Formats: sequence, structure tokens, C-alpha cells
Amino acid sequence: MNVLGINSVYHESSAALLVDGKLVAAVEEERFNRIKHGKEANFDNPHQLPERAIRFCLKSAGLTPRDIHHVAFSFDPKRRRKQYRAEWWDPRFEETFHLRIGQVVGAAEELLGRSLAQRFHFVSHHLAHAASAYFPSGFDRAAVLTIDGIGETAGASLAKAEGERVKEIEIFDYPHSMGFLWEVFSGYLGFSHYDASKTMGLAAYGNPDVFRGQFQAIIRSERENFGIAQGFLGMTPDSHDKLVAMFGPPRYEDGEIQPRHADIAAALQEATDAAVMALVRRIKRLVPFDNLCLAGGVALNCVANGRLLREGTFRDIWIQPAAGDAGGAIGAALAGWHLYGDAPREVDGDDRMRGSFLGPSFGEAEIKDALDRAGARYRRLPEAEMLESVAASLAEGAVVGWFQGRMEFGPRALGNRSILGDPRNSKMQSVMNLKIKYRESFRPFAPAVLVERTADYFELDRPSPYMGLVAKVREDLRLPMSDEQQRLFGIDRLNVPRSSIPAVTHVDYSARIQSVDARTNPRFHRLIERFAALSGCAVLVNTSFNVRGEPIVCTPEDAYRCFMRTEMDVLAVGDFLLVKSDQPERPRDESWKREFELD
Repeated sequence: MNVLGINSVYHESSAALLVDGKLVAAVEEERFNRIKHGKEANFDNPHQLPERAIRFCLKSAGLTPRDIHHVAFSFDPKRRRKQYRAEWWDPRFEETFHLRIGQVVGAAEELLGRSLAQRFHFVSHHLAHAASAYFPSGFDRAAVLTIDGIGETAGASLAKAEGERVKEIEIFDYPHSMGFLWEVFSGYLGFSHYDASKTMGLAAYGNPDVFRGQFQAIIRSERENFGIAQGFLGMTPDSHDKLVAMFGPPRYEDGEIQPRHADIAAALQEATDAAVMALVRRIKRLVPFDNLCLAGGVALNCVANGRLLREGTFRDIWIQPAAGDAGGAIGAALAGWHLYGDAPREVDGDDRMRGSFLGPSFGEAEIKDALDRAGARYRRLPEAEMLESVAASLAEGAVVGWFQGRMEFGPRALGNRSILGDPRNSKMQSVMNLKIKYRESFRPFAPAVLVERTADYFELDRPSPYMGLVAKVREDLRLPMSDEQQRLFGIDRLNVPRSSIPAVTHVDYSARIQSVDARTNPRFHRLIERFAALSGCAVLVNTSFNVRGEPIVCTPEDAYRCFMRTEMDVLAVGDFLLVKSDQPERPRDESWKREFELD
């Protein structure tokens, strides 16, 4: 049986495919249409059906549209309740929403070439999130906590998962939404509403004491409960005025980031940690299992996840790498397979996300054709020579674009669509932020470390394959900061080395860790091994292969374009190595680019 999962209508439009219960493909539509988060108007596809993502999933499995037996959609319009009428809610939006749901169903039927009738399943949003976390986790039973913006009416939900069943046991409805709160404050701090990671990175520079009282008035966190006061999550002038009265004037995009903004972010992070821990204690009492699964956009808050791990309430935790709405496509498909199809679940303790390498890949001929059409100058190298050359370039301070194998599913590059650097270089973080990513100078980068060497560098006793956990750099590797250095802010403070791997050490000595396993990504693992042999360091800087405001690159054309428009030094695409100084001037005519072909 082939089950197609879809997430769309809101944002992060995506598709996923199960073949006889095995997850074989998943991809976000943004990687094809190049519209980050897929939120902006798309006049070619007003219903936001992820058509190209669906076509990719079918092509990757060698299926035709008529081979799909069931379609599962990660939202249930029947669970939209009357009490969901916030002060900013416009009834016309509800009408438009239901119209677009109908358009998605109709577009899916048109794409698949037949009426789906009873084969189209609406899966509640939070159930899809819970299924996306539990079924791939490898646990035979677990408590499942979902925290996001909103699903139908829910901002958080608690579930009990055992065998083939996931049962929701408690729901926290709007306005109790940590995800919405992060959207509001990310916008207030001058970022996109969907750029919570920027707010999280800024928090390390701030003092939570300054605005702790204000957040205590907004977020109630008790031992096993939390709530959010009405009136702070809306889009009305009144809610805006409340924020200004409590926190001062907002920052606007590209405005100067002041210490006050960092203090607000720090207090928000502290309040979030407390709220997450309250929900964790609550679900532990209601579902007293040893394991916890996390999903929903707030599950991408790796700072809170690190706190959860250190508290030790659960013996083990597993976080869906595509914890945001895109992952709902996987969850909907798995729910369709297990919960509605009543299919048995095989559990062997292994992670069924396959490293999250579920997107498109490109063969040697396709890559060569793309590079030739672009007029690129390259060398084709055997793997050993390629790894040696890239590792040597990294050790010499080069910034390398690394484009290999299948693209990652989810918001984080995990070694197949990555930009890499030497973590020992104290200038690498600012160079990559300002000259490669063209983004805010305060933002940290993640370390990619050999899984078997993780404890040599970080205070972490388990794998973190998906950058889901924050932990401190080992104390013996840290460099103390003077009082004068502590008073610096932003890029000035960032340029002060804090450890022997300064480019991946945030200002509070923390790091968002990716442990690299030879089983799931052998070539990336071998590259880090080779770099370690040359440098003595088993860690690389790893950031996503994109620039500010753009989705992660998908195709060789995307990679070459990004390489040429930034100050990257080297690009490795499959077995082809490109050096920036060898390249011709970028042609003004970009007719060499082409759409990713799926037909």
C-alpha cells in the first residue's frame, strides 16, 4: 500500500510518501518554488498544493499517480471549534480557509487522476505531529508532547503512544500557544515571524532578569501547568500597544540590535524553558513511560530541549527533525498507515527517519550537465582525492559548499546541503555570517562532530543527529572572558574566542550539536575523519547551504548560483570540485538555470 502525506494551506507546504509502511521520500515545496516557508502568495498554485513535492515523491519511488492508494492531510477542518474566535479573528478568513481546503482536495484528485472519496483522510494537526515523532522514533512506547503555533485550535497537546496507537489525552487550546508567542516576539524584535531561531540565538546575549516580570505577567508556568494571557497574540492595535507599553518600541527590520532586544529574547527563552518543563512534568505524571517524543515548531527550540535533557525527567527523548509543519506530511502518512490502515509496527530501536535524507539527489551526468551549462570550471575527482582536497582547504581556512547525496528534509542542513568551515578559526563565525550567509552577525553556527567523539568536545552523553540539543562545550576547552569582554555586545563579543573551537561556541559556551554517524552519512563522516587527521579536530562548522531569505539549495544549479554570489572559496558537488578563483565571471544572462524537472 502506498500512502501520500500532505501538509499545506498554512505554510511549510510539503509531501511525504510511504511504500508498505517505509518512509521513502519527503520534501518541502519551498525547495522547488524557492519561496521560503511557502507562506507568500503563489499565483501559480493558489491552493498551495505541494505539486512538485508530490511529483518528486512519486518519481523517487518509481510510482505513477494512480499507484497511490491513500492520501492523508495534516489538518482536520471538522475539529475547528466555535470558541476559536480570538479578538483579531476575521470570519472571512475562516471562509477562505475552508475554500482553500476544498481546493487542495480537488487539486489532489486532479493530480492523481481520480476521485479519492474515502481514500482521502483528514488527520488532526497535532495527531499528525505526534505520529511524526513517535512512529519513526524506534521506541515501543512513549509520551508524546506537541507544542506549536496552532493546529485547528490547539497550541499544545499531550499524547500516549504504545504499539500502533497514538492517543491524545489532553489539549491546550488557543490562546495557550508558545509557538504564537514566539512568532509575535520574533516579529516585534524585527525578524520574520517564522525566524524563531534568530530570537533564540539572540537570547544568549541578554539578561533575563530585566524583563522577567513582564513575561511572568504573560506566561503562567506552574509545576505542571502553563497558560498564556489573552490579548498578547493578536494582530490588533490594542495587542501592539500592550507590547509597546511593557517592552518599549519594537525594532524594525535591519534596525540596530540593542542590548534591550537581547534582554527581551533572554527573558522569553527563560519563560519558554519553564513552560516546556511544566508540560513535561505534567505528561510524565499522566504517561509514566521512560521515553518522550517531541514535535511541533517549539520542539526545534534546542535550548529548551537541552534543559529538558539535563533535568532527567525522561530517560530518553527523540525529536522529529522536521518538527515544524512540514513534518506533518510524514505524520499524516504514518497515521494513515498505522491508525487508519491498522498496519502492524515493527520496532527494532532504530531511527526510521533515515538520517532525514529523504529529498532529491542527482547523478553524475545531471551534475556535469548543470555545471557545463553554467560555464563552470571543475575537476572530477575520486572520492579519496576529493575528501583530501576539501579537508585540506578547510584546514587552511577556506569556506566550502558541500552538496552531496539526497537533500535533507526539515529546516536544518545535516551534511548534504551544507556550508562548512574550520571551527578552530576565531574569525570563521563572523566571516560566514557576514560574507557567506549575509545574515545577522550575532547568530551562532552548529558543530558537526563525529558521533564517537562527541563527549571529547561537549557535555553530552548521547547522539544528537538532528541538531535538536544544545549542550555546553567541555569546561577544559573553554577560554574565560574578562569583565571588559563580557560587556561587549554583538559582533564585538562574538569575535572574542570562547573555546578552542570558537566558531561553534556561542557566547554562553553552548553549542547546537550535530553528531555525525557513519551509518547514515558515510561520506560526511569520512570528510570529518580526514579533517581530524589533518588538524587534530574532529569537528566542522556546519550551516545550511543558502543565504538569508532563501530556502536551502536543492539542485546543482541552486548550489552553483549560491556559490557564485557569495564569498565561498570551494564547492564540492558530488564528485566535482570547483574553486572560486578558477571560475569565469558570473554571466549576466542566467538562462542556463532551469527548473527542476519532475515529469
